[in-house]
Amino acid sequence: MPGSARRPGRLWLLALVVVPLVLAALLVAVKGEGLRSATADDGGAETAQPSPSATASSRSTAAPTPTGLPSTPPASEPAVAPFAVVRTDGGLSVTAVVQSQAARDTITSEAQALLEAGETFADHLSVDPSVGPLNPAALVGVLRTVATATTGTTVSFDGTSVTLTGAVADQATKATAARAAAKAAPGAVVANQLRVPSAEKPPLSEACQTFESRLAQLTSQHKIIFLSGTAIVNEKSRGSVVRVAALLRTCGTARVELAGHTDNLGDPSTSLPLSQRRADAVKATLVRLGVPAGRIISRGYGEFEPVASNRTSAGRIANRRVEIRVP
Repeated sequence: MPGSARRPGRLWLLALVVVPLVLAALLVAVKGEGLRSATADDGGAETAQPSPSATASSRSTAAPTPTGLPSTPPASEPAVAPFAVVRTDGGLSVTAVVQSQAARDTITSEAQALLEAGETFADHLSVDPSVGPLNPAALVGVLRTVATATTGTTVSFDGTSVTLTGAVADQATKATAARAAAKAAPGAVVANQLRVPSAEKPPLSEACQTFESRLAQLTSQHKIIFLSGTAIVNEKSRGSVVRVAALLRTCGTARVELAGHTDNLGDPSTSLPLSQRRADAVKATLVRLGVPAGRIISRGYGEFEPVASNRTSAGRIANRRVEIRVP
């Protein structure tokens, strides 16, 4: 039949249209599944994506510390604790906190040596390694000036400023006390309210007017150096002491301070007495050469004021010295 003969041809035409459409649909489905699988393998971009804050936190945590910079600020140097030195009616009083027992012993022994017969030492010293390093030699210098002052003279440090009140014999002692107080509390404001008796001074001779500058020139050229561990000047320094004596004799009113020093080879508890012996030795020689003892102050400063590095032999030699200056 003619109608039956044409039916298979229509089927083939229908297959040619439908089959490609089915294949295309299958291909799209397969590709979509592959994309979803790849997304899951990559960690689930949509569900696992970190929040901006988490990302910033991660960056902050992972950021390296710049080379050479500490992760935390360095601890500040501990400050010197407040202290007070008082000339009482019956002796001396010291209130202070020091870093070591050795420093405490140095201050105690020096205070007791300054007492006159019948006087007492009011010891209010304590030891705390965490406080700032109070220079024992500087505090001893304060003690020495206060010991010669009138009753009630006080040198006190409140953590910010050092205040000196009371009365001392002369301007030289007043200046010396202020220097010692400044060394005991580095960086503090010094309020020097010490009083000195007023007295008319006779006009200075020309030799006395130029004395300080001539002394500075002499001592810069002729040092007074000591043998290691002794209070004996070396051979070259003997001539320096003779020159200083001659200079002092040109001005009968000039007063000088002999400041003894050491290197750092010895123990601090022994360097201070050694520096005092060196100053005393030079004073004894000057007196023997005709300079009145009343015009000379001798003080030891230990190892605390080097003029050169103690790491070298030449530096240590330079530090074993006595300096001569107008107080």
